[in-house]
Amino acid sequence: MGNITSCCDSCFRGHRSQSYEPLLLENEREAVADLLQYLENRTTTNFFTGSPLSALTTLSFSDNVDLQRSAALAFAEITEKEVRPVGRDTLDPILFLLSSHDTEVQRAASAALGNLAVNTDNKLLIVKLGGLEPLIRQMLSPNVEVQCNAVGCVTNLATHDDNKTKIAKSGALVPLTRLARSKDMRVQRNATGALLNMTHSDENRQQLVNAGAIPVLVSLLNSPDTDVQYYCTTALSNIAVDGTNRKKLAQSEPKLVSSLVALMDSPSLKVQCQAALALRNLASDEKYQLEIVKADGLQPLLRLLQSTYLPLILSSAACVRNVSIHPQNESPIIESGFLQPLINLLSFKDNEEVQCHAISTLRNLAASNEKNKLAIVKAGAVQSIKELVLEVPINVQSEMTACIAVLALSDELKGQLLEMGICEVLIPLTNSPSTEVQGNSAAALGNLSSKEMRTSSDDYSAFNDVWDKPDGGMHRYLYRFLTNSDTTFQHIAVWTIVQLLESGDPQLISNIRNSTLLAPNIRNLAISRASTPSSSVGTPRSHHSQPSYQDTETGDGLAEIQLLSRRILEFVDSDLEGIPGSVPGSHIQPGTSLGSSNGRDHEELRRSVREAFMPGSHR
Repeated sequence: MGNITSCCDSCFRGHRSQSYEPLLLENEREAVADLLQYLENRTTTNFFTGSPLSALTTLSFSDNVDLQRSAALAFAEITEKEVRPVGRDTLDPILFLLSSHDTEVQRAASAALGNLAVNTDNKLLIVKLGGLEPLIRQMLSPNVEVQCNAVGCVTNLATHDDNKTKIAKSGALVPLTRLARSKDMRVQRNATGALLNMTHSDENRQQLVNAGAIPVLVSLLNSPDTDVQYYCTTALSNIAVDGTNRKKLAQSEPKLVSSLVALMDSPSLKVQCQAALALRNLASDEKYQLEIVKADGLQPLLRLLQSTYLPLILSSAACVRNVSIHPQNESPIIESGFLQPLINLLSFKDNEEVQCHAISTLRNLAASNEKNKLAIVKAGAVQSIKELVLEVPINVQSEMTACIAVLALSDELKGQLLEMGICEVLIPLTNSPSTEVQGNSAAALGNLSSKEMRTSSDDYSAFNDVWDKPDGGMHRYLYRFLTNSDTTFQHIAVWTIVQLLESGDPQLISNIRNSTLLAPNIRNLAISRASTPSSSVGTPRSHHSQPSYQDTETGDGLAEIQLLSRRILEFVDSDLEGIPGSVPGSHIQPGTSLGSSNGRDHEELRRSVREAFMPGSHR
């Protein structure tokens, strides 16, 4: 706010001069005398009640502008040193002074009101008593000090949610936007702070956009003032939450991304943080995902990611996660050196959200490029996941198991992942309290068990090693999923069993064939046509879906479960010599009992079920 001259005793004693005293009314002379006495004991006097407030009120409502100035200055000084909840009896005289035509009175009264507006109860009462209208008039004043104090008061009022809509509808946004361009830095700070406070609801953001705030905020990103940079960056970050606003920004502000990238190198940590968050919100759209990389945003983000300051780590990790959504950005991110820092963040136990962003980014980087999958495993991501996954929070477990499911799609990596003992941690997680963790872990195991082109050198011994352990091993996991009421889980189980049988590994085939837990339940699924409920495993929680099993819920999904179950029974019920061996490209051939009503052949069935283990789009 603007500077207010200290209210000293002399501002009242001057009223007793010989030339001035006859102009005072009797009650005004008494009020001046009383107030002088109270001011001498100001440290022990409560000016918000009783006789002190009465004296100030008398001077406030005087027709004498000098007395109004003295009252306004007194209120400004008193509220500068002490703020408490006040009632209408305190606010009414200040609001009256606020409507004065005298610049000095306006300046001091708005300062006093702004001080009181720091208190939550006062914020509401000021607006309720009609304080916005005179404040808007003062924002239009040609006097910079009056502008500054009025805008500062509105800034304080706008921190209360109940006031935001009232302020937006009061007509205050247009003058606030105009004053954000003020040549006076104090006015700029207060105006941009007020605009920021108005960006916390959808309705108000839209009204700000309509008031022309976007180009003003973008232009002020290049302000030399750190506070103005911070307010504008944060306001734009909030505005960019809305897809419609992002489109407007894309159409009208071509320099926005480059300005935000530059601010990630600001000397101010809070500006760096908000710049990364603004880019994160913009990167919800494909256009901005590509533009951030094109604007050389990766190196600043990598630097922030390796910071020791949590807000910077969190904001940059969130931004990189969104940038990694676009397939064209996968290789540039890896080539920029992000892999090791992201893997390091997997063990960032101080913040679960950081861990989630890091592992989700790794998953995105592996989504559509075989070379990237190999690079991620080589960098140590799987080893780190294996060491951490049983101890991290459930949300992180879900992301980690989803990442393994994606990596396990690579035929070149399957054997390496099995040798690393990844099944030993996936199996216990198939019994997680979280259905997402269960489903993702099972998807990973299913992907590890399948192969597009089988050869005689394929080694499935890792599945034998974990057949009965840990936690009951593959055997107990498959039983749980077969007997689950969710068709999604049934589908995963029968598909995985088919893959294990098709491996040609004699020990695996014997384990399945001799199981008294699996066979009866497979027979039930082979003859069952009843519709069963399905879970929400695979429902997307952000820009990408989890490994999706949703196409198996009902109808064709149940038919596929039945077909796969019958194929398993052909293995189980036949002689061992009749089981197809591990030869290149071998597939289970459909028997006459496998004909389906919709006419799909077995290869189409295999493709359909395999898609159940494919990751969705990036997320």
